[in-house]
Amino acid sequence: MIIDFKMLGKEDKPVLDKFFHARYYENSHLNFTNFYMWRTPYHIQWKVEDDVLYMINEDGVLASLQPFCEPEKWPEATKKILAFFEEQGRPVYLMGLEKDYAAYLQGEGQSLAAFDVKDDRDNADYVYLAEKLITLSGRKLHSKKNHLNAFHKLYPQAEYLPITNDLIPACRKELESWYAMRSEDLQNDPFIGYERAAIHEVFDNYEAFQLKGGVIRIDGRVVAFTFGEALNTDTAVIHVEKADPNVRGAYPAINQGFVEHAWSNMTYINREEDMGLPGLRKAKESYKPEKMIEKFNATVKGGINCN
Repeated sequence: MIIDFKMLGKEDKPVLDKFFHARYYENSHLNFTNFYMWRTPYHIQWKVEDDVLYMINEDGVLASLQPFCEPEKWPEATKKILAFFEEQGRPVYLMGLEKDYAAYLQGEGQSLAAFDVKDDRDNADYVYLAEKLITLSGRKLHSKKNHLNAFHKLYPQAEYLPITNDLIPACRKELESWYAMRSEDLQNDPFIGYERAAIHEVFDNYEAFQLKGGVIRIDGRVVAFTFGEALNTDTAVIHVEKADPNVRGAYPAINQGFVEHAWSNMTYINREEDMGLPGLRKAKESYKPEKMIEKFNATVKGGINCN
């Protein structure tokens, strides 16, 4: 077998951390927590060979991520990926590629195969300046500032607290309340159910995963919570954010409070993609991103030349 992949487990965090921290990656998916949360529906597997981390997933379509290693190893690592697809008798599909590796496939990589590389707008990450999310200053964010001010006026007793083990039961309770309001969505979209289970698993391993999180509490009740981690040297990624939609301003409050208390030392905040959902796209664009992190997918047209 070309690459002997194995399923991802929580004991694999140190290995993945080593590779994802070795270079400056901007893709919000490229961290252990993200892969662990979605390992079940996407059947995420990994293997390290010759100091290269290979990862695949399958959701009806077999896909490989880019090889995680120094760029000088890309040619040999890409050959291995191509050989793996050939061995499986499956069409080559690489997904979630960062810009530099996509450029390699479009250039030097053409000597290995006729890669067809396409931009994946629906999965581009929204990245904001941390300072702007904290201050909400300027005309473009005026409406967000108004919502936050309204929240503080309505709920002067509201408090921001970092997530600790003693607050996790209250977070779980708010999580179940959030999903109860979306019971119809749970029936129609299995991935919402996967997300629910994944968040509970993160809470099961919260300290081990070395995350930062925060809650908004009003009169002893958690009405919003969030958690994330450092993605690279100057960017934090927000994995999850949930709030009671019936509490006006709860979302702006947890968004602003978390960045202010946990990530004021970071330049950027990556709030992940919109998945092509119109409502989510409108919400993420309303915070006026500083930049978008492009992601690319690649297929192969014609044969493979790995000799």
